[in-house]
Amino acid sequence: MDHFKLVLPENMNDQGSLFGGYLLKWLDEFAYITASMEFPGHRFVTIALNNVEFKHPIRCGQILRFAVSRCRLGRSSVEYLVEVFGENQRRPEEQVLFATSVTFVNVTETGENCEIAR
Repeated sequence: MDHFKLVLPENMNDQGSLFGGYLLKWLDEFAYITASMEFPGHRFVTIALNNVEFKHPIRCGQILRFAVSRCRLGRSSVEYLVEVFGENQRRPEEQVLFATSVTFVNVTETGENCEIAR
């Protein structure tokens, strides 16, 4: 599932690139939306982000595409690969700017792990 975000001036750090916390917030949010749409009625919480390594700067005005795809389904957990692609006016082709996996666990109202109904 694809999601999009425009990088705005308020998202920038003092070095002129995207503040990493915004990117992590967005990818967690988009992965959560995907999980909630694939498994309606479940209560998911994030338990892990794998290998957070920023390799390319993201500039103001870039349109980011978050490609979210399920890579593992366990008994009570689900893992998604999130790849972040960027476009800008100087380079119209997409470039992978960041990639990681996000793992969610399905929990009850009291916070206990519970099976994901399939």
